[in-house]
Amino acid sequence: MKMLPAPSLMRRAFLALPAAMLLASCATPTAPISLDTAIAAPYRGEKAQARDVYRHPKETLEFFGLAPDQSVLEIAPGGGWYTDILGPYLRARGTLYEAQYLPPQGALPAGEAKSNALFERRLAAAPDVFGTVVVGSLQSGQFSGFPAGLQVDRVLTFRNIHNWIEDGQVDANLRAFYSVLKPGGVLGVEEHRAIPGTSVQQMIDTGYMTEAYVIEHAQAVGFKLVARSEINSNPRDTKNYPNGVWSLPPTYRGGDTDRARFAAIGESDRMTLRFVKP
Repeated sequence: MKMLPAPSLMRRAFLALPAAMLLASCATPTAPISLDTAIAAPYRGEKAQARDVYRHPKETLEFFGLAPDQSVLEIAPGGGWYTDILGPYLRARGTLYEAQYLPPQGALPAGEAKSNALFERRLAAAPDVFGTVVVGSLQSGQFSGFPAGLQVDRVLTFRNIHNWIEDGQVDANLRAFYSVLKPGGVLGVEEHRAIPGTSVQQMIDTGYMTEAYVIEHAQAVGFKLVARSEINSNPRDTKNYPNGVWSLPPTYRGGDTDRARFAAIGESDRMTLRFVKP
């Protein structure tokens, strides 16, 4: 008689399976996974999941009205923190588009170019999870690398708008988001929140933006603000640090200087806004 492995050996063998394979078994076209499953997926890693307490991915995505059969365009995904959730969640019945942001002058700083390349390699290395994700770019208010006439249900951007002020691309990008959304489609914005009255130059210097600025510029291109949420608020964030928002985790730009104090504050206070294209 063939002996079955001991329970401990079976457990080790199970854990040794590639996490992407485990997830892929749930991600067939007829069996979409839940948002909870996508968020809890082991391949996200402890470091990424440790940020859930600050970023509240389930509550944030539900606030934006995310559904598994939607077409979703994520703007400037960075290292892919949200992509790791959106990709598996939308794989079975929806479509995820990722737009890497390129400045108007074209050339990215070396660090950002490396990050973008790493992001694309990560997706390519896990086709069972990200094989349906379409990666393109956004530059000077124009999308490229996507199907002609693309129209989506959701455009989502997380902590990015502050990066576009100095480039002079806020309005051009918002117009691009408006044009690519279906009527009734939603623009979801999460952004570091400044104290009301903060100047534009202070926003550039600190990374914090006023809600009034974001709302004014979104409405100017045609969006309608339909809801605000305090899901990602942090009242401990006083917003007056030597390195702006980058003083706080996860960046800790000041190194070990006051690191314990910044760790106790946690990640930044953030606005969470839902706009609709009428």
